[in-house]
Amino acid sequence: MNLPTILNILLTSFLELVSLVGVLAVDGFILGALGRFNQRFLTRAFGAKGILLTAWIGTPVHELGHLLQCFIWGHRVTNVKLLQLNDPNGVLGYVEHHYNPRSLYHQVGLFFIGIGPIFSGVGFLILGMYFLIPNSYQDLSFYILYEFSLGNGLQTISETLWILTKSIFTFNNVLNPMFWIYLILAVCVSAHISLSKSDIRGATKGVLAIYLFLTIINGITTVIGLDSTLWFDKLMQYNGYLIAFSSMAIFFSLLALVCSYLVWRLKTITQRFY
Repeated sequence: MNLPTILNILLTSFLELVSLVGVLAVDGFILGALGRFNQRFLTRAFGAKGILLTAWIGTPVHELGHLLQCFIWGHRVTNVKLLQLNDPNGVLGYVEHHYNPRSLYHQVGLFFIGIGPIFSGVGFLILGMYFLIPNSYQDLSFYILYEFSLGNGLQTISETLWILTKSIFTFNNVLNPMFWIYLILAVCVSAHISLSKSDIRGATKGVLAIYLFLTIINGITTVIGLDSTLWFDKLMQYNGYLIAFSSMAIFFSLLALVCSYLVWRLKTITQRFY
């Protein structure tokens, strides 16, 4: 294997790495920023305990995302707190796990364990929509299955947000008690999808392992003469659907932010009269 071939393998692996984790990284950044602003407004309105307004369901769903990925990637879980209310450091929940540092599989898992709350949060939003407002779920699923087309990332996000808005905020839904239950649950969960600093550190450790894995796979396919173009095409399809589904998390995180801001402003205005 000559030097140009090796360099091509390294470059191809890097592009695949960006395709595989890039969207998730951007999602994590956006959701993290929205989550921080949301917590800031709740804290201003109600003090340090204000975050508990959304944490009662949001934190357990967040931690379950870590926990499920630990099981999938074979990490040994030693301690779990889905929700704790009186921690002196303000830690609402955590999952402690251990892994074999010599296992490439375990190291790759670090990335997915770190971003696990994105998967569990989006999964909760989808399942909640399926059971509580099935008509909205049908509209969204029809769009993704039959009308969805992958353009640029911003276009895909904006189109999905528009479909979500049209399908969720309908006259029939407003009259449906299940809609309001779903809306409350969705806002609470979305407020806690954002990744903590420790989540990001853990996920970052797994990125290098993913790159090594991709390099090995591409090296093998090059030696035996297989075409990796189909794999790259699958990555593009994966990114498209990932953008569409993660737009749900962005949508409800924005809604949570608007709600927390309005509550803070309302309390500020009320305090002026008392």
